[in-house]
Parts: sequence; structure tokens; C-alpha cells
Amino acid sequence: MSVVLIISAPSGSGKSTLARHLVESDPRLDFSTSVTTRPPRPGDEEGKSYSFVTEEEFFVMRDRGELLEWAEVFGNYYGTSSVVLDLARQRGHDLLLDIDVQGASQLMERLPEAVTVFILPPSRTELESRLRNRSSDSNEVIERRLNDAAREVANLDHYDYVLVNDDLDETLDELKSILAAERHRKGQMTGRIQSIVESFQIGTKI
Repeated sequence: MSVVLIISAPSGSGKSTLARHLVESDPRLDFSTSVTTRPPRPGDEEGKSYSFVTEEEFFVMRDRGELLEWAEVFGNYYGTSSVVLDLARQRGHDLLLDIDVQGASQLMERLPEAVTVFILPPSRTELESRLRNRSSDSNEVIERRLNDAAREVANLDHYDYVLVNDDLDETLDELKSILAAERHRKGQMTGRIQSIVESFQIGTKI
């Protein structure tokens, strides 16, 4: 059984960086590449950054039930194809999803066993500083992102874990610890431990 690990955070909280480092450090963890109608940006790689599709193609996938979740963000559509979870399970791997609170809410309903982590910035002031230092957005967009951040933070009670990303390395270690602990829940270990338990001839079924 695969662990499905969902992480969400306001834009600028370091979520994508944490996700990338976690996947790079763990060969048993697959990353769910989102489908999006957003135009590619410099440095984006098809199939790695996102799978880029037209709005028409996106809506066809949605209407066929091929998306585990989907949301509209800043006028563009994003979603998670059910294929990525099927592939991870076939490979015996776990799956990491880097998605916003809209998509996470849908996945919590469809996959109640999923493990959810919310990443907080150290403060609103620090978040604004990070957004402005990226120098990639207008003041209008930054203000919109900050307003959205307040809405997203209001949803953190729905998550299993909350991490404050004031130090990237420490937060990454905490994220690794969460994944390791979830992998050793009894339900995840059933296939491995059943024969061991049976060898004690105590008649216990896991």
C-alpha cells in the first residue's frame, strides 16, 4: 500500500523546494506532476515541471473522471491525473503531491488515508519579503498572493501535520521524519510483517 503524502502552503513558503529535495533524497518516492493549462515559463520542462495541456484537453480529462482533483488558480487550471497514483502503486512506491488547499480538500475526500502536511512561513512579514525578493510578480499579484495566503492558512486545521519553514534543512528533516513514521504504520507494514507474526504461531491476523 502506497503512502500518499500531500503538502500545501502559501506561495513563497518554500513548498516546491522542499518537495523537490524530498523526492531527490528518496528513491521510493514518486512526485505527482500536475496537469495545467498555464503557459510554460522559462525553465519549465514538459512532464517534469508540469504536463501542459489546453483548456479543452483539461476539461475532457475532468469530465471523464481522470482527475483526482482540480482547481482554478489565477485564471489557470491545475489538476492531478489518476494515472500517477496508479503508476506509483504498481511500482510499490509512495507518492508526493504538491498542491494548494483547494486540490488538497478534494483529495482528502477521495483519499481519506492520505497524509497531509501544511507548510507555514515564519510570519506574514517574512512571506511578503520572500515574494518581493523573487522579483517576478507585480505589486498587484503580490497583494493577491498575500490575501490568498490568509485564506490558505485558515485551512491548516484540516491537515495532519504543520511545519514552520524557517530553516530549509530542518524543515526537510522534519518532512522526512513524517514520511518515515507513516511508512511504519501497521496498515502500511501488513504485507511485510504478516509472515513474521504467523511464524510465532499465535493465530493473529494483521
